[in-house]
Amino acid sequence: MYPEGEWPAGSIHNRIDDIAPRPPKNAGGIEEWPLPHSRLPKVRTMGKNPSARGARRRTIIAAGSLAIAGTLALAGCSSSGEPAAGDVGLTFMNQSRGQEAALTQLAQQYTKKTGVKVTVETPGPADYLPKLQAKAQSRSMPDIYSSFDASQMAPFYKAGWAMDLSAELNAGWSKNFSPAVLTMSTFKEGNNLGVKPGVYSVHWETQTYGFLINPALTGMSSKNPPATTAAFIDALAAKKAKFSIAASQTPNIIQALASNWLTDADIEATLNGKSSWKQDGWRNAFQFLVDLKKAGVLANDSIPGGQGDHPNVESSFFTKSMGAIFDAAPGISVGLRTNPEFEDYFSMGLPKAPGSVHDPRSPGVPGKGAVINPRGGHAKEALAFVKWLTEPEQQAVFAKTARILPSNPELLAGADIPDQLEGFAAGVKDMQVMSTTFTPDVITAIRAESQRLVLGETTVDDVLTTIQAAQDRTS
Repeated sequence: MYPEGEWPAGSIHNRIDDIAPRPPKNAGGIEEWPLPHSRLPKVRTMGKNPSARGARRRTIIAAGSLAIAGTLALAGCSSSGEPAAGDVGLTFMNQSRGQEAALTQLAQQYTKKTGVKVTVETPGPADYLPKLQAKAQSRSMPDIYSSFDASQMAPFYKAGWAMDLSAELNAGWSKNFSPAVLTMSTFKEGNNLGVKPGVYSVHWETQTYGFLINPALTGMSSKNPPATTAAFIDALAAKKAKFSIAASQTPNIIQALASNWLTDADIEATLNGKSSWKQDGWRNAFQFLVDLKKAGVLANDSIPGGQGDHPNVESSFFTKSMGAIFDAAPGISVGLRTNPEFEDYFSMGLPKAPGSVHDPRSPGVPGKGAVINPRGGHAKEALAFVKWLTEPEQQAVFAKTARILPSNPELLAGADIPDQLEGFAAGVKDMQVMSTTFTPDVITAIRAESQRLVLGETTVDDVLTTIQAAQDRTS
């Protein structure tokens, strides 16, 4: 449940049920925030000296997210409008630039088939969540919008901006998706994000994590990839190649690395606050970041953060200036859009760590998908379009045009996988499948502490103490 293009909203207070300041009353006596909300934080990117701004940045994020969560809850109390007269038109707010071409093609095909016009708006991964929040606050939400990361989408679900699709899936729609994707899309009773039980998104993509590697810069080969994390670091060092990972992706690599020592049940217990973060599996996972820095292979000796951190890391790879990066399967579609002529690279799952007791497993994630706004003027028509969009024929278009791994089990089993996707595809079989994810508090802590760790400002043990404290606040 953790895809690319994230923004710094995973704070301690990013929960709809948090206490927010009371808004002023309008002329009708109704409590309502002025729009735009005067308390919304300005998005800040990390400067060249992140250590000097660390505490202040975390305070800004936490305070701003409290106001955002409260505003979303208030905005969710009203309808976004009555059905418009005349021909039906739907708006789909899309997060993925890599899948924009396929989605636009399919939207045009659907219009020709049904007469329902579907307009695709793509603000881009860095701007997507801020713009979606602004629409929620102004009660002008789109009919359909992208869903990808449960912890960041939970505020919209809790505020009532998402249709529960459970009944439709139980009525036969579920056949279009693998059981694993359905499990990962389901909010169970008592989930750690406080979302009402249900399924609020459907996904045409399966997502796994691993490394993207440029053989020309690293000397590594897809036919004989490094067998261990130590061998991976040594290969980079031998060629003086660099590796990069965005701060927004550190929770995902840590979860993947920890699986060398922890079972899925162990990991899920930690995320639910029932097991300690101070287990050796988590300690060893963070040590990998230290080892990268010590070997001199971590790009700029730091982990970039701020809005757009991951798209920037991907851009460095696809413009051939970075030897290897940590990424997810959707990165292949980003590469196709960024530099379609660059195809001499490969993906691989994380290799085993020295001393591991299990084979490492990628976090499983339902990739790009759709959420239906139940308050929109054309919720019924929006549901019909999304159902059509997730049928095998349309999933095949996404898979071929955008180079993604489909969520339909038959398509995934028989798909003609591009060479660049093979490493990610291999991770589907054994990926971690759970409905639990990190809480926003823990996400914020992992990102910030990972950056501080490689800058030498903290130790692995202190990192785990800080993350445990964040976990305790929300468990």
